[in-house]
Amino acid sequence: MACGHQPVLLEAVIAALKPNPNAIYIDATFGGGGYSSAILEATNCNVWGIDRDPQACIRGKTISEKYEGRLKVIEGKFGCMQHLLAKHEVKSVDGIMFDLGISSFQIDNPKRGFSFQHDGPLDMRMSLDGPTAEDIVNEIAPKQLSQIIFEYGEERRSRHITRAIVAARSKVRIKRTLELAKIIRGCFPPVKSSFKTIDPATRTFQALRIFLNDELGELQRGLSAAEAMLSAGGKLAVVSFHSLEDRIVKRFLRKRSTYNTRGSRHAPEKKNKPNPPTFIELNKKIIRPDNTETQSNPRARSARLRTAERTKAPSTAVEFNNHGIKT
Repeated sequence: MACGHQPVLLEAVIAALKPNPNAIYIDATFGGGGYSSAILEATNCNVWGIDRDPQACIRGKTISEKYEGRLKVIEGKFGCMQHLLAKHEVKSVDGIMFDLGISSFQIDNPKRGFSFQHDGPLDMRMSLDGPTAEDIVNEIAPKQLSQIIFEYGEERRSRHITRAIVAARSKVRIKRTLELAKIIRGCFPPVKSSFKTIDPATRTFQALRIFLNDELGELQRGLSAAEAMLSAGGKLAVVSFHSLEDRIVKRFLRKRSTYNTRGSRHAPEKKNKPNPPTFIELNKKIIRPDNTETQSNPRARSARLRTAERTKAPSTAVEFNNHGIKT
């Protein structure tokens, strides 16, 4: 695996995709290239890696040299995969996998500002452009900041944390990860138990990251794009790490794997025919890592995998351009 990167639920993902010779696959979240490498090692197929992080794409160029043209990595958002791959005359593929959230490379690099375990700038941008987490923390209105922390972090103390942040930023601009983490931790009572508990800063940092990078909106666009690009019999595998992501994937697959009627019930019968299912869920229950994997890779503890197979039914998805706008 690239640079010690440990892909989560790797065997289960490969088992779900069932790579075939000469087939085309998309690793929608290239990261360290672990999933791409495993797919390419499984058989003589081709993989397109997508990542919005330019540093991941640089790693991809090095990894691609090993596979003699079978791996190509492009920079961009996976929600725009139709647009990105159309430039290379790729309109349909045989399998797509998503590994949601942030990669170990992003977490472990203090300069990226994703972690509260090490001091670094309050950045958190996956694509390295646009506003930073520092901008949000210091400039956004208190009411909206509280809402972000509550909705994306599922943090019950969102209002308390927001008041503390606003009080701190009124004196001096909050610029560092450890500064923010200290403010957040001060909103919680001391932990008396000897058992290891979740760091109080976890949910707020998660919320800021998800909001800043529009991760939930991007996931919805990505799933829609996957439906449009997968050929009949194509496989979809999605690894998520928290309930907000998994809920979106679950609802998408449940909706797309049953007959759905669109339009008004008052419309004429012929205009109200149900859309046939576009997916068949391969596993009704989520797949989780076993104890062996979680012990060797603690970051796998919260991982969950959902898989599905594309049917022959026409796609109901819409296409997005490179800016995430419907076309």
